[in-house]
Amino acid sequence: MKNVLTALLFIFSISTCFAQFDDRFYFPSKKLKALEFSNYEKVPVLVENDTLQNIFLKPKAKATVIFFQGNGGNYTDYQFITKPLVDNGYQVFMVSFRGYGESSGKPTHLNIANDSEKIFETVSNRPDVKNTKIIVYGTSIGCQIATNFTKKYQSKISALVLDSGFASFTDIALSTRPAEQHPIIKMYLTSPYSSKEDIKSIEGVNLLVIQSKLDTVAPFEQGKLVFDNAKTPKKFLEYNGGHIEAMKLDSKTIVNAINDLL
Repeated sequence: MKNVLTALLFIFSISTCFAQFDDRFYFPSKKLKALEFSNYEKVPVLVENDTLQNIFLKPKAKATVIFFQGNGGNYTDYQFITKPLVDNGYQVFMVSFRGYGESSGKPTHLNIANDSEKIFETVSNRPDVKNTKIIVYGTSIGCQIATNFTKKYQSKISALVLDSGFASFTDIALSTRPAEQHPIIKMYLTSPYSSKEDIKSIEGVNLLVIQSKLDTVAPFEQGKLVFDNAKTPKKFLEYNGGHIEAMKLDSKTIVNAINDLL
């Protein structure tokens, strides 16, 4: 009876508050940690009535990385991923979603995806980016946005890195809810875009998928499904560690694999 009640409440929450259901996916933090970089620029981007307060990490660049974070914290919580890239000569544009860090507004699946037009316009038109190759890097739920972004602008993008990603928003929900709720989730929770489908439409972009069988947050099979759906050229890199820990555990191997994409 308890499971039935939970399922009914779940249906009610979806059917009556679907517009707010994205709240279950995004957990922004306004608390900023100290930056570990000396050469950076804050780059505000206006989107509708909100401002995205992004940050651009600027070494002497061999390529430009557009970085999409996971669903928690803010860009300062992901420096452990971007610092090895900067240390190895990549300039990194860390996207700040609506509501995260110093950005205003509220994140939803659709506004984050729609904001990509302004993000791409801002990054690609910069003089310090125009003559560099562009790599899109997504981690965790950011892989959904990164894949969708790459699908839109693939003719301008050299490589895509998906680190500890999921197959779709629906698959994220399925992996975190009891089995008895799965039929309801499949019926009512549709993904407005998904890595496992968007990846099928991407051509001529080098792909690197990073996934761990020890990851208890992003199931290994979901990352593998995205990889299997992708066209070549592509590489699958398996590591032994927890969720988004690849760069912490073996940054040299990850950076070398990204270098190979160029």
